[in-house]
Amino acid sequence: MKIFKFKSDLQSYLESIREEKILSFVPTMGALHLGHMSLIETAKHKSDIVICSIFVNPTQFNNPADLLKYPRNNEVDIKILEDLDCDILYLPEVIDLYNNNEKAKTFNFNGLDKFMEGSGRSGHFDGVATIIEKLFRIIKPNIAFFGLKDLQQLQIIKHVTMQLCLPIEIIGVETKREESGLAMSSRNSLLSEQEKGKSMLISETLNFIKDNSTILSIDELTKQSIKKFKNQNVLDLKYLEIVSLNTLQPISKLGEKNTNAACIAASISSVRLIDNIIF
Repeated sequence: MKIFKFKSDLQSYLESIREEKILSFVPTMGALHLGHMSLIETAKHKSDIVICSIFVNPTQFNNPADLLKYPRNNEVDIKILEDLDCDILYLPEVIDLYNNNEKAKTFNFNGLDKFMEGSGRSGHFDGVATIIEKLFRIIKPNIAFFGLKDLQQLQIIKHVTMQLCLPIEIIGVETKREESGLAMSSRNSLLSEQEKGKSMLISETLNFIKDNSTILSIDELTKQSIKKFKNQNVLDLKYLEIVSLNTLQPISKLGEKNTNAACIAASISSVRLIDNIIF
């Protein structure tokens, strides 16, 4: 695996090998787990060259403390990528991607950012879109892979890619889960085993919504689901929304099969967890 720390070197190398090859890209913030591995493996099946990036993007963090405590372990991550036969790793410092005091760009997300993660984290998705645009323009992949766990992020990246007229296919990959059902996340490493067990309530609630979606109204599904969180005092529910998959706007009536999504964010010991289910 070739490792590049500077975009100029990476771009020069990619231009030398790009001809008649399909390049795929998996952007990450490191602390790699089985979910990331699934993205890399999927990319290998669909392309000739797989490029992964590890970069903890400062402009998407609202809270500086969250940025500081975000898990980082480049040595372990590099070993994981080598074992997966990833072809290229881009591992830049902030200075290679941002000028001094550079802020996130402002994007028009056509309402995709108005609810859920966007409602309580002002500017978060501007930061995400800013770094994704930078990485896309540096790497110029044919395909890019993202996890469905971050559903709102995925839909926003699809929108921004089209808005910027970038010729990149965006593919969402199924969420990998721990045996308990907890969605795999880099943040899980900050939880104790007991806290992970308590966090199972998130996936259990999502499955409850899907299983009862043809029996109960949206209003009743929401009420009963919120009650599950109120009946305990460990997980702090940030939001629970049932939305249209295409617009990410809350709905009062179900659409056709697989056009609806239930999305949850909750925190435990100051660790924010998100998950969703499409039905």
